[in-house]
Amino acid sequence: MAKISVEIPDELLADLDEHVGEDKKFVNRSDAVRASVRKTLDILDQIDERHNRLDTNE
Repeated sequence: MAKISVEIPDELLADLDEHVGEDKKFVNRSDAVRASVRKTLDILDQIDERHNRLDTNE
């Protein structure tokens, strides 16, 4: 698995951390960020599909 580095504003990181930890939605920050990226890409694909911008030859 590739590793990346991103800069995140303190307020956004604090919001993220509210969902990370024992008995919360995500085990760690990496899981939370991966889930967010997946969800965002799914939403962008849906938008592209509605606007007929998806390449159907894939």
